[in-house]
Amino acid sequence: MRKFLLLILTMYVVSSCVKNNPDPSWLQVNEWDLVDNISLNEGELTQNFSDAWVYVDDQLIGVFQVPFKIPILKSGPVNIKLFPAIKNNGISATKKVYPFVKTFEVNAVLTQNQTLVINPITQYKENLNFWIEDFEDLNFKIVSDPNTSATDLTTESNNLPSTSGNSCGKVVLNASDSTWIAYVNQQLTIAKGLECYLEIDYHVTNNLVTGLIYVTSSETKNNVNIRLNAQTPETVVWKKIYIDLKELIGNSPTGSKFLPSFSASLDEGDTEGEILIDNIKVIHF
Repeated sequence: MRKFLLLILTMYVVSSCVKNNPDPSWLQVNEWDLVDNISLNEGELTQNFSDAWVYVDDQLIGVFQVPFKIPILKSGPVNIKLFPAIKNNGISATKKVYPFVKTFEVNAVLTQNQTLVINPITQYKENLNFWIEDFEDLNFKIVSDPNTSATDLTTESNNLPSTSGNSCGKVVLNASDSTWIAYVNQQLTIAKGLECYLEIDYHVTNNLVTGLIYVTSSETKNNVNIRLNAQTPETVVWKKIYIDLKELIGNSPTGSKFLPSFSASLDEGDTEGEILIDNIKVIHF
């Protein structure tokens, strides 16, 4: 609710700014570019930083969907900071600064009735842990459950996300192979209380459910989390989602290890469904 009110206030302030100050300076911010951090093994650099939190001289101006052009009630030398923001868990109303990438900062000069254009770039921070499945190796890091999964994971090399590698993961569901249940093949150690996200590029005509399995010495429990909604075959496109795992990890039993999981059943009324996934990353501090 607080973030929603912030967005409403931002729109009101921008509107009032133009009405009450006919000669503002203008700031134009184009879409984000995610660039390589050569000190990391970070996988392919796909991104969906949909917004930017804007600060001028350390004063919050607002949260805006890129690209945008806004009036600024200042002129002369200023310090501008832009924080890359995501739709947390794919929810448009929840815009959150992504904790794993760097702030874009520039010292510039604002001039009344003129537009300062910024092409913001960012990169992953250095102090991160990555688990990555990009389907570029012969051995998959995601395994289908031998007891419950009716179909298995293969690869696709023709229909790939932009700026991706040579292949992606593929699952085809039909009447005879109607379920897919899978999880990563390595138990992950992730500290409670710290930020942790699951990044996924996906292209799906069948619903896909993500989850997080807790593994302890006495039990294994799968916690269903975020569903990736099916698109129609005629209009399906690649999308990217950032799934927040911090709360699930925080609610886990002491000493848990973690296995991100995936499950899908053929959608009711369909004869076939296709799931393409790529650039799957678990990132945490």
